[in-house]
Amino acid sequence: MHPVGILAVAAAIAAVPLAAQAEPAAAARQVSAAPVSLATWCKKLVVRLPEVNNTECENSGMSPTGARSLQGFPLLARHVAASPDAKRRPVRVLLMGGIHGDELTSSSIVFNWLQWLGGPLASQFEWRVLPVVNPDGLLARNATRVNANGVDLNRNFPTPDWEHDAPRYWQVRTHRDPRRFPGAAPLSEPESRWVNEEMLRFRPDVIISVHAPFGVLDFDGPSEPPHKFGRLLLDRVGVYPGSLGNYGGVHKNVPVITIELPNALRMPTRAEQWRIWVDMLVWMSRNVERRNDQMAYVVFPHGQDVVAPAPAVLSEQP
Repeated sequence: MHPVGILAVAAAIAAVPLAAQAEPAAAARQVSAAPVSLATWCKKLVVRLPEVNNTECENSGMSPTGARSLQGFPLLARHVAASPDAKRRPVRVLLMGGIHGDELTSSSIVFNWLQWLGGPLASQFEWRVLPVVNPDGLLARNATRVNANGVDLNRNFPTPDWEHDAPRYWQVRTHRDPRRFPGAAPLSEPESRWVNEEMLRFRPDVIISVHAPFGVLDFDGPSEPPHKFGRLLLDRVGVYPGSLGNYGGVHKNVPVITIELPNALRMPTRAEQWRIWVDMLVWMSRNVERRNDQMAYVVFPHGQDVVAPAPAVLSEQP
């Protein structure tokens, strides 16, 4: 986006009341455009994604959700129901990659895992998969962590006291690092509003968010944390204002696992991808409880939602 366009968008965001900015269902929808085939979008994506080809992308089962990125790219998802012989409601898993556009492997591994959803253990769960949360960052001339508005989507979720804590953390702790700018307001971005809408609609029992390149597991929320997926070991990196782990794990009480792959550009071996996948499935089958939908969220007009239990106290981390 041209710099003038970015300034205009930022000014428009600042002028909109906070309640309107936080309205996920309507605000994440962009002006409709002529339909474009999945094959066309796949051609754009696979140029950037290691180990994902056109055929795999086109056969991934992805479909447009109706939401679009700031620059108009359709935000894609796939829903996979659990095996019909399940005796009770399956655990619902929200799996996402590419919230930071320059973490290319985080999207690629999600595309690869889509091919394994039909396995006997994976089919016990109900899945909602968002492989590319930040397509504008991914498809920028030089892939960027932030979206086209210069916002770190993983600092844009509406954690309590966001208006005070997120700007302060950005200014004091990151020294105004542009790669970690939290935005003008919580849910100011179409991509973060879309993720929030998906959470509200799907009501996951667990959220898996794939990142790179720190080579660890992070965990927020209830349940016994995993100690190891493949070669990735648990290393809690902290709680940040506006992060998905803080928003989902701490304040919505939904377990959030952050899988940090060891390299943003080079994929783990296929065997390691498989080990991470199997360890993740086994951990979920043993540790994730089915949430009471009536207690999970209290939804107010304009898409403003809070957790029924009192939220935990926010703590800043280095």
